[in-house]
Amino acid sequence: MTHEEFKSCFNELFDAVRNYIFYRCNDIDLATDITQEAFMKIWEKDFIYHPQKTKALIYKISNELWISHYRKSKSALNYKLTLSHDDLKNENEEKFDFTELKNKYEATLSILPLAQREVFLMSRMEELTYKEISERLGIGVKAIEKRMSLALKALRKALRYDQQ
Repeated sequence: MTHEEFKSCFNELFDAVRNYIFYRCNDIDLATDITQEAFMKIWEKDFIYHPQKTKALIYKISNELWISHYRKSKSALNYKLTLSHDDLKNENEEKFDFTELKNKYEATLSILPLAQREVFLMSRMEELTYKEISERLGIGVKAIEKRMSLALKALRKALRYDQQ
């Protein structure tokens, strides 16, 4: 199919094919997308242009694309409907548990002594090594290790207690 034949075919049939698909799906944007995709398939396959055969082929491709889209959306809807109330409830509980755990973590961090909290945040948030932290604070690496150990111990205790 030459460029001119394709352009002529597109101009002649696009609105009619789109209206046909729109009648089936009642969504003008979807109908436009499907019609454009059908014409793209015709262009990519480089068919020999025969006015009646090409017209029938475009309608057939458009219809198959619509059916495929409909089946996919129907199966997606069926999947959503099969989600039980318990699944949704568990998802909400997990969100609540995470929020509760996060709040407990932040509360525990806020009551840590300043020296421990400072070392912990530099290590975990800024991703500094113990050596880099000791250089920044002007204290020994062993002191950093001790502060970090105490901070982790306090966090573990608080978070473990929360989960039991």
